[in-house]
Amino acid sequence: MDTNTKIKKIVQKNYGTIALSKTSCCSAGCCNPGDVASKIGYSANEMNELDSANLGLGCGNPNAIASLKQGEIVLDLGSGAGIDCFLAAKKVGQHGKVIGVDMTPEMIALAKENAKRLRVNNVEFILGDIEHLPVDDNSVDVIISNCVINLAPDKERVFKEAYRVLKRGGRMAISDIVLEGTLPPHIKESIDAYVSCIAGAIKKSEYIALLHKAGFSNVEIVKEYGYGNLFASNEYNNDGTSYDGQEQYKEIVKSISLVAWK
Repeated sequence: MDTNTKIKKIVQKNYGTIALSKTSCCSAGCCNPGDVASKIGYSANEMNELDSANLGLGCGNPNAIASLKQGEIVLDLGSGAGIDCFLAAKKVGQHGKVIGVDMTPEMIALAKENAKRLRVNNVEFILGDIEHLPVDDNSVDVIISNCVINLAPDKERVFKEAYRVLKRGGRMAISDIVLEGTLPPHIKESIDAYVSCIAGAIKKSEYIALLHKAGFSNVEIVKEYGYGNLFASNEYNNDGTSYDGQEQYKEIVKSISLVAWK
Protein backbone atom coordinates (compact mmCIF):
# COMPACT_ATOMS: atom_id res chain seq x y z
CA MET A 1 0.00 0.00 0.00
CA ASP A 2 1.54 3.35 -1.03
CA THR A 3 1.76 6.39 1.27
CA ASN A 4 -1.19 8.26 -0.29
CA THR A 5 -3.45 5.23 0.08
CA LYS A 6 -2.40 4.82 3.71
CA ILE A 7 -3.21 8.47 4.41
CA LYS A 8 -6.65 8.12 2.83
CA LYS A 9 -7.39 5.01 4.89
CA ILE A 10 -6.47 6.83 8.09
CA VAL A 11 -8.58 9.87 7.21
CA GLN A 12 -11.48 7.62 6.21
CA LYS A 13 -11.32 5.73 9.50
CA ASN A 14 -11.13 8.91 11.58
CA TYR A 15 -14.08 10.62 9.90
CA GLY A 16 -16.05 7.40 9.83
CA THR A 17 -15.76 7.29 13.62
CA ILE A 18 -16.97 10.90 13.84
CA ALA A 19 -19.96 10.10 11.62
CA LEU A 20 -20.95 7.09 13.70
CA SER A 21 -20.67 8.96 16.98
CA LYS A 22 -22.14 12.17 15.51
CA THR A 23 -19.65 13.96 17.73
CA SER A 24 -16.83 16.11 16.52
CA CYS A 25 -13.36 16.37 17.94
CA CYS A 26 -12.42 19.22 15.71
CA SER A 27 -8.90 20.51 15.21
CA ALA A 28 -6.67 19.63 18.16
CA GLY A 29 -9.35 18.89 20.70
CA CYS A 30 -13.06 18.28 21.27
CA CYS A 31 -15.31 21.26 20.85
CA ASN A 32 -18.88 22.46 20.57
CA PRO A 33 -19.87 22.33 16.86
CA GLY A 34 -22.22 25.29 17.31
CA ASP A 35 -19.43 27.43 18.73
CA VAL A 36 -17.13 26.54 15.86
CA ALA A 37 -19.83 27.23 13.25
CA SER A 38 -20.60 30.68 14.61
CA LYS A 39 -16.91 31.61 14.60
CA ILE A 40 -16.37 30.59 10.99
CA GLY A 41 -19.35 32.40 9.49
CA TYR A 42 -22.60 30.46 9.92
CA SER A 43 -25.66 32.30 11.19
CA ALA A 44 -27.71 31.28 14.22
CA ASN A 45 -30.68 30.54 11.93
CA GLU A 46 -28.59 28.20 9.80
CA MET A 47 -27.37 26.36 12.86
CA ASN A 48 -30.83 26.02 14.38
CA GLU A 49 -32.20 24.60 11.14
CA LEU A 50 -29.34 22.24 10.38
CA ASP A 51 -28.01 21.34 13.80
CA SER A 52 -27.75 17.59 13.17
CA ALA A 53 -25.73 18.15 10.00
CA ASN A 54 -23.16 20.31 11.78
CA LEU A 55 -20.24 18.34 13.17
CA GLY A 56 -17.98 21.34 13.66
CA LEU A 57 -15.51 20.20 11.00
CA GLY A 58 -15.33 23.31 8.81
CA CYS A 59 -12.98 26.27 8.69
CA GLY A 60 -15.27 28.71 6.88
CA ASN A 61 -18.63 29.04 5.14
CA PRO A 62 -18.23 28.53 1.37
CA ASN A 63 -21.92 29.20 0.73
CA ALA A 64 -21.41 32.75 1.98
CA ILE A 65 -19.05 33.51 -0.92
CA ALA A 66 -20.46 31.24 -3.66
CA SER A 67 -23.20 33.66 -4.85
CA LEU A 68 -25.47 30.72 -5.65
CA LYS A 69 -28.44 31.27 -7.93
CA GLN A 70 -31.74 29.47 -8.47
CA GLY A 71 -31.40 26.51 -10.82
CA GLU A 72 -27.65 26.02 -10.53
CA ILE A 73 -25.96 22.63 -10.12
CA VAL A 74 -23.57 22.57 -7.17
CA LEU A 75 -20.91 20.02 -6.24
CA ASP A 76 -19.57 19.79 -2.68
CA LEU A 77 -16.11 18.21 -2.36
CA GLY A 78 -15.99 16.28 0.90
CA SER A 79 -19.61 16.82 1.87
CA GLY A 80 -19.47 15.18 5.31
CA ALA A 81 -22.79 15.17 7.15
CA GLY A 82 -24.24 17.51 4.52
CA ILE A 83 -24.47 20.92 6.15
CA ASP A 84 -23.10 22.90 3.19
CA CYS A 85 -25.11 20.82 0.73
CA PHE A 86 -28.35 21.59 2.55
CA LEU A 87 -27.59 25.31 2.68
CA ALA A 88 -26.78 25.27 -1.03
CA ALA A 89 -29.92 23.26 -1.84
CA LYS A 90 -32.06 25.98 -0.34
CA LYS A 91 -30.36 28.65 -2.44
CA VAL A 92 -30.55 26.83 -5.79
CA GLY A 93 -34.17 25.77 -5.25
CA GLN A 94 -36.10 22.86 -6.66
CA HIS A 95 -34.93 23.60 -10.18
CA GLY A 96 -31.33 23.31 -9.02
CA LYS A 97 -29.40 20.38 -7.64
CA VAL A 98 -26.60 19.72 -5.17
CA ILE A 99 -24.22 16.74 -5.34
CA GLY A 100 -22.16 15.83 -2.30
CA VAL A 101 -19.11 13.60 -2.76
CA ASP A 102 -17.35 12.04 0.22
CA MET A 103 -15.03 9.05 0.50
CA THR A 104 -16.29 7.92 3.91
CA PRO A 105 -19.25 5.49 3.75
CA GLU A 106 -20.40 6.42 7.26
CA MET A 107 -20.53 10.10 6.33
CA ILE A 108 -22.54 9.35 3.20
CA ALA A 109 -25.00 7.31 5.28
CA LEU A 110 -25.31 10.11 7.85
CA ALA A 111 -25.83 12.73 5.15
CA LYS A 112 -28.58 10.67 3.53
CA GLU A 113 -30.20 10.22 6.92
CA ASN A 114 -30.08 13.99 7.47
CA ALA A 115 -31.53 14.67 4.01
CA LYS A 116 -34.45 12.38 4.73
CA ARG A 117 -35.07 13.93 8.14
CA LEU A 118 -34.85 17.47 6.76
CA ARG A 119 -36.95 16.53 3.71
CA VAL A 120 -34.41 17.91 1.26
CA ASN A 121 -34.99 16.23 -2.10
CA ASN A 122 -32.72 18.18 -4.45
CA VAL A 123 -29.50 16.76 -2.94
CA GLU A 124 -27.65 13.60 -3.94
CA PHE A 125 -24.81 12.08 -1.92
CA ILE A 126 -22.24 9.92 -3.73
CA LEU A 127 -19.41 7.83 -2.30
CA GLY A 128 -16.25 8.86 -4.11
CA ASP A 129 -12.72 10.25 -4.01
CA ILE A 130 -12.27 13.96 -4.76
CA GLU A 131 -9.03 13.06 -6.58
CA HIS A 132 -11.14 10.95 -8.97
CA LEU A 133 -14.58 12.55 -9.05
CA PRO A 134 -17.54 10.35 -10.11
CA VAL A 135 -18.96 13.33 -12.00
CA ASP A 136 -19.24 14.06 -15.73
CA ASP A 137 -17.12 16.63 -17.56
CA ASN A 138 -18.50 20.18 -17.76
CA SER A 139 -21.57 19.27 -15.73
CA VAL A 140 -21.68 21.58 -12.66
CA ASP A 141 -22.02 25.33 -12.28
CA VAL A 142 -20.39 25.74 -8.88
CA ILE A 143 -18.03 23.75 -6.68
CA ILE A 144 -17.92 24.31 -2.93
CA SER A 145 -15.66 22.69 -0.35
CA ASN A 146 -15.05 23.24 3.36
CA CYS A 147 -11.77 22.29 5.03
CA VAL A 148 -11.33 19.11 2.99
CA ILE A 149 -8.81 19.65 0.20
CA ASN A 150 -6.01 19.96 2.76
CA LEU A 151 -6.69 16.29 3.62
CA ALA A 152 -6.14 15.12 0.03
CA PRO A 153 -2.61 13.80 -0.58
CA ASP A 154 -2.69 14.88 -4.26
CA LYS A 155 -4.08 18.41 -4.24
CA GLU A 156 -2.99 19.07 -7.81
CA ARG A 157 -5.20 16.18 -8.93
CA VAL A 158 -8.14 17.56 -6.91
CA PHE A 159 -7.95 20.92 -8.67
CA LYS A 160 -7.60 19.30 -12.10
CA GLU A 161 -10.69 17.19 -11.40
CA ALA A 162 -12.59 20.25 -10.19
CA TYR A 163 -11.68 22.09 -13.38
CA ARG A 164 -12.76 19.11 -15.49
CA VAL A 165 -16.27 18.86 -14.04
CA LEU A 166 -17.00 22.60 -14.01
CA LYS A 167 -18.84 24.16 -16.89
CA ARG A 168 -17.02 26.95 -18.72
CA GLY A 169 -17.67 30.12 -16.77
CA GLY A 170 -18.26 28.09 -13.62
CA ARG A 171 -16.68 28.92 -10.30
CA MET A 172 -15.25 27.29 -7.22
CA ALA A 173 -15.86 28.69 -3.71
CA ILE A 174 -13.79 26.97 -1.06
CA SER A 175 -12.68 27.38 2.53
CA ASP A 176 -9.51 25.57 3.52
CA ILE A 177 -6.44 25.51 5.73
CA VAL A 178 -3.10 26.75 4.37
CA LEU A 179 0.27 27.65 5.83
CA GLU A 180 2.33 30.82 5.93
CA GLY A 181 5.57 29.21 6.94
CA THR A 182 6.91 25.74 7.60
CA LEU A 183 5.71 23.32 10.25
CA PRO A 184 8.36 21.38 12.18
CA PRO A 185 8.76 17.64 11.52
CA HIS A 186 7.14 16.58 14.80
CA ILE A 187 3.88 18.23 13.69
CA LYS A 188 4.20 17.62 9.95
CA GLU A 189 4.66 13.88 10.54
CA SER A 190 1.89 13.51 13.12
CA ILE A 191 -1.11 11.44 12.05
CA ASP A 192 -3.31 13.25 14.56
CA ALA A 193 -2.21 16.59 13.15
CA TYR A 194 -2.98 15.34 9.64
CA VAL A 195 -6.57 14.30 10.35
CA SER A 196 -6.97 17.58 12.25
CA CYS A 197 -6.36 19.45 8.96
CA ILE A 198 -2.91 20.76 9.93
CA ALA A 199 -0.15 18.44 8.73
CA GLY A 200 -1.62 18.01 5.24
CA ALA A 201 -1.90 21.75 4.62
CA ILE A 202 0.47 23.39 2.13
CA LYS A 203 1.77 26.93 1.81
CA LYS A 204 -0.77 29.49 0.61
CA SER A 205 1.40 30.47 -2.36
CA GLU A 206 1.64 26.83 -3.45
CA TYR A 207 -2.12 26.37 -3.04
CA ILE A 208 -2.85 29.35 -5.31
CA ALA A 209 -0.22 28.19 -7.81
CA LEU A 210 -1.89 24.77 -8.08
CA LEU A 211 -5.23 26.42 -8.84
CA HIS A 212 -3.65 28.41 -11.67
CA LYS A 213 -1.83 25.32 -12.93
CA ALA A 214 -5.14 23.46 -13.14
CA GLY A 215 -6.50 26.24 -15.35
CA PHE A 216 -8.40 28.45 -12.91
CA SER A 217 -8.30 32.23 -13.28
CA ASN A 218 -9.36 35.26 -11.24
CA VAL A 219 -8.42 33.52 -7.99
CA GLU A 220 -9.49 35.85 -5.19
CA ILE A 221 -9.01 35.32 -1.46
CA VAL A 222 -12.20 36.75 0.00
CA LYS A 223 -11.46 36.08 3.67
CA GLU A 224 -8.44 35.06 5.68
CA TYR A 225 -7.81 34.69 9.37
CA GLY A 226 -5.43 32.99 11.76
CA TYR A 227 -6.46 29.53 12.87
CA GLY A 228 -4.15 29.46 15.88
CA ASN A 229 -6.71 27.78 18.10
CA LEU A 230 -5.82 24.57 16.28
CA PHE A 231 -2.81 24.47 18.54
CA ALA A 232 -4.75 25.04 21.74
CA SER A 233 -4.31 21.42 22.78
CA ASN A 234 -1.11 19.44 23.25
CA GLU A 235 -2.85 16.13 22.58
CA TYR A 236 -1.59 15.36 19.09
CA ASN A 237 -0.04 12.02 19.93
CA ASN A 238 -2.17 8.94 20.49
CA ASP A 239 0.40 7.70 23.01
CA GLY A 240 -0.24 10.67 25.26
CA THR A 241 3.01 12.49 24.59
CA SER A 242 2.92 16.17 23.77
CA TYR A 243 4.96 18.58 21.70
CA ASP A 244 7.05 21.41 23.05
CA GLY A 245 6.93 24.95 21.73
CA GLN A 246 3.64 24.73 19.81
CA GLU A 247 2.83 28.39 20.47
CA GLN A 248 5.53 29.55 18.06
CA TYR A 249 3.82 27.71 15.19
CA LYS A 250 0.18 28.59 15.70
CA GLU A 251 0.27 31.76 13.59
CA ILE A 252 1.54 29.75 10.63
CA VAL A 253 -1.85 28.06 10.21
CA LYS A 254 -4.42 30.14 8.30
CA SER A 255 -8.00 29.66 7.16
CA ILE A 256 -8.75 31.13 3.76
CA SER A 257 -11.94 31.40 1.74
CA LEU A 258 -11.48 31.97 -1.96
CA VAL A 259 -13.28 32.06 -5.29
CA ALA A 260 -11.73 30.85 -8.55
CA TRP A 261 -13.22 30.75 -12.07
CA LYS A 262 -13.05 28.45 -15.09
